[in-house]
Amino acid sequence: MYYTDDSILPENMQPLIITAAPYGPEWLPGDADIPLTWDEQVQVAVDCYNAGATMLHVHVRDPATGQGSVNFDQYNYMLGRLRQAVPKMILQVGGSISFAPHTAEAKAKWLSYDTRHMLAELDPKPEFVTVATGTTQWDVVSMFVPDDIKGTHLDNNPQVQAAWAGMYVDAGPAFYLEHLKRLSAHKIQPYFVPAHVHQMEIIERLIRAGVYKGPLNMAIAGYGGGTLGRNPYHWMEFLRQVPQGAVSTFWSSMRGLISLSAMAIVLGQHVRVGNEDNLWGPDKKRRTSVQQVEGAVRLCEEFGRKVANSDEARKIMKVGVWYDSVEETLQNIGLPPNRRDGDPGFLVWDTDGKKTVAKVAGDSHPMAHCMVPPAMVKAAMEAVAAVKAKG
Repeated sequence: MYYTDDSILPENMQPLIITAAPYGPEWLPGDADIPLTWDEQVQVAVDCYNAGATMLHVHVRDPATGQGSVNFDQYNYMLGRLRQAVPKMILQVGGSISFAPHTAEAKAKWLSYDTRHMLAELDPKPEFVTVATGTTQWDVVSMFVPDDIKGTHLDNNPQVQAAWAGMYVDAGPAFYLEHLKRLSAHKIQPYFVPAHVHQMEIIERLIRAGVYKGPLNMAIAGYGGGTLGRNPYHWMEFLRQVPQGAVSTFWSSMRGLISLSAMAIVLGQHVRVGNEDNLWGPDKKRRTSVQQVEGAVRLCEEFGRKVANSDEARKIMKVGVWYDSVEETLQNIGLPPNRRDGDPGFLVWDTDGKKTVAKVAGDSHPMAHCMVPPAMVKAAMEAVAAVKAKG
């Protein structure tokens, strides 16, 4: 993103979008303020919304077992309840479905491609589903200190900690190309979760190739252990490469989340809070998910920035918006055009000094064919040939 002299003034910033993540799939009942019954799972969404959160990161817990659910009927039931209870809240379903190890023998892993693809068929539909682009080590306990897990089942439990340490996100091209295709077909927008700057590059290539044509919403993951850590220089470098028209949320773990949330607020970005990522306040005392939302609101108001209501959040994230072409997508996201044959130098959009619409350009960006389904490659080549034929 490009910052002008007045970009860091709160009155010039977009209202803050607060995402609540109150379902903590990695925790067991008793570890934290985990909602167990259906009514409790719905009520915490209501409470987070009333506290100031306008987006909900959704996982589902089976009330009969207390464990994270992988039952799609339960997901559909939960989404239906949420639609009734918080009709204006933006629902973003976690793309892992459930991956938490609760025994020494279990592994922490994301479920199979086919299972995750079924998220495109959820009914009622959420606004967003998480999409990972690129297989990544995801050692979520790498930055934990003993106080972070005090009073949880991870405390003095090195075997389960080791299971978490060995987790990785399996999300190669075979996954994300098909996943984006299915989500787009069902008009569910992807919520990208780049773990490091190289995955931001993957997302840009997908957009330039026309694999995804829509607004760019993302949460920058900062758990360490394969994702970003807590070095602010790394976060700033990542932010430097985020396009002007993208909506980015900062997301980290435990009390480091509080510092990075403050950083996000003063830099005009957005935040995610809740027991999935953090259990503590700055005073090292337990905070519920609702209390964390309230803390983000206080911090934002003290800085002088407005907190988004649901209508503002939907407008900022362009919920339900889709684009008709690669060019329209690039322009709205704030990226330069694809290179046409014979275009030298660094690229900007053609203009005569007046506001213009996107011009048709060939999708000649050099992209490995293994990244694009063959049918799409053929369609792109035919489109380029048609443009050239018209002169």
